[in-house]
Amino acid sequence: MDTIIRSMDLRARVREWRARNERVAFVPTMGNLHAGHGDLVARARKLADRVVVSVFVNPMQFGPNEDFAQYPRTPSEDAALLKQLGADVLFTPEVADIYPNGHVQAAFVDVPEIGDILCGAFRPGHFRGVATVVVKLLNLVGPDVALFGEKDFQQLSIIRRAVTDLCLPIEIVGAP
Repeated sequence: MDTIIRSMDLRARVREWRARNERVAFVPTMGNLHAGHGDLVARARKLADRVVVSVFVNPMQFGPNEDFAQYPRTPSEDAALLKQLGADVLFTPEVADIYPNGHVQAAFVDVPEIGDILCGAFRPGHFRGVATVVVKLLNLVGPDVALFGEKDFQQLSIIRRAVTDLCLPIEIVGAP
């Protein structure tokens, strides 16, 4: 497994795979990986020739009273688990690579209605941040299929809606 930090290097790797007509799966995460993430990677492995997993703690999805700095980060453990699971690439971009002009004034993806109810009603801007970073990562990876846990059904619904509304040619798979 290779660890890639820069998006331009990730794109170059995916281009190599595409030149060989290899199918690419993507599992976006915020790290601190557990068995549920492992299940997503194992399923991705069955759906594609190549598997990219991202670990990116997204500042845009944290509200003013939520502590971005305290979010658990376990990079060594995450890399070891992903290597054991057979991921091809671990993508760990820097914030500046994902938000070159900063995240506060960045362009964003907003999915109205679905993102404003349930959890979204209590965490204003959270799902806007989630949708934005997921669309950015999907754009960078360019996978055939992306996998998300069903445990956060609202988030899965928002991602499906964003992908459909923005005409992204990516299959979104929810997994238990």
